[in-house]
Amino acid sequence: MNLPVDPLYIIAFAVAAGGLIQGTTGMGFALIVAPVMGLLAPESLPISLLILMLPLNAVIAWRERNAIDFRGSSWITLGRFAGTFGGVWILFWLPLSQLNLLIGLSTIAACLVTWMAPSFIPGRRALISTGVITGITETATGVGGPPLALVYQHASVATLRGSVALCFLVGELISLVVLTLGGHLHTEQISPVLVLCFPLAIGVFASHWARHLLNESRLRRFVLIFAFVSGSLLVLQ
Repeated sequence: MNLPVDPLYIIAFAVAAGGLIQGTTGMGFALIVAPVMGLLAPESLPISLLILMLPLNAVIAWRERNAIDFRGSSWITLGRFAGTFGGVWILFWLPLSQLNLLIGLSTIAACLVTWMAPSFIPGRRALISTGVITGITETATGVGGPPLALVYQHASVATLRGSVALCFLVGELISLVVLTLGGHLHTEQISPVLVLCFPLAIGVFASHWARHLLNESRLRRFVLIFAFVSGSLLVLQ
């Protein structure tokens, strides 16, 4: 793919936009960044994405710490631990081209499910199942937010932001440890993270004000449309 600009600049823009949107709504970073990375730097997935999300979710979880659902987050984390090994199995068996297809299809499916899901009150089984699904998809592709957003879609926005961030933070640490032990951590996946920390910081910093100013339902709709288009491009490629 011949691009008129350095692909790193496009990825940096996606990272800044993803940090802004997730800091504002509680979801969206991986939905935006994973398809862009899959198109322009597939070798960086999922490690670079998981590492970038550590400081992002640490900041959001701390900022919304008083609204976090710790009970629900605990059940989700339990399921997430089990699902992580399924994600590692997928990485072991799928070649890079098929992994890109999986990222695209999982992004599209996540968008559709998030858009059309009916209202419900999650119980313990739903929370654990959500953790398992998130563990599989995020460990394999870096995309795991929509199931968590679905579980907390009827909670307050602060609870959604804080609880999803805490689940992400713990889960990403689990995924990175398991991926490292499985030999999936490579130097070329870490070096881009150092460059992308600056646009990430800009996006997170801007979200401190944007969360009070933006219409969250419209912004969430934009995230889903953008992610659906990105996932479709990745599948078509």
